[in-house]
Amino acid sequence: MRFTDKFFRRREGFTLIELLIVIAILGILYSFAFSYLTGFMEDARFARAKAELSQVAKATQQWVIAHGGVWPDDVDRAIPPGIQEYLGPGEWPEAPWEGSVYDWDNATVGGETYYQISIRFCPLGQPSQCNFPDQDWADDFDYYSSVYFCMGGPCRAHPNKPVSHPGYCLNCQ
Repeated sequence: MRFTDKFFRRREGFTLIELLIVIAILGILYSFAFSYLTGFMEDARFARAKAELSQVAKATQQWVIAHGGVWPDDVDRAIPPGIQEYLGPGEWPEAPWEGSVYDWDNATVGGETYYQISIRFCPLGQPSQCNFPDQDWADDFDYYSSVYFCMGGPCRAHPNKPVSHPGYCLNCQ
């Protein structure tokens, strides 16, 4: 056997080093793809929230017209009863983010009444179970925060909090 035959003969399969390099490269590519898809999913949830809150607001306005200008009573963690006939198909009141729900507010605070539809991110009485959006605008959210669509009056993130409390109004200036 010649010296060159011993070192240059053809091998079968891959070495452990080659396999580890391939696995490391695939792991890096996966982490880039996962972070990109996570951002994409958050953007999709936000777009769905905007569309659905607007849809509920329009349906509620149609309900108000059909009922002689009277707004529906406040509902805790649900959409106003009776507006389903004005809504398109969907899972009402299931909101876009996992664990979130719609909440209709017809509230009077400081003598001023406001009307809005909100998305709440925390189960009632369980502030440790909140599931906030992974967005910059939600960084300072707490148990009382919400994303909301204002339909009239001094809207706010929660009826028990001031107008300045952290929240995200979709149609406010």
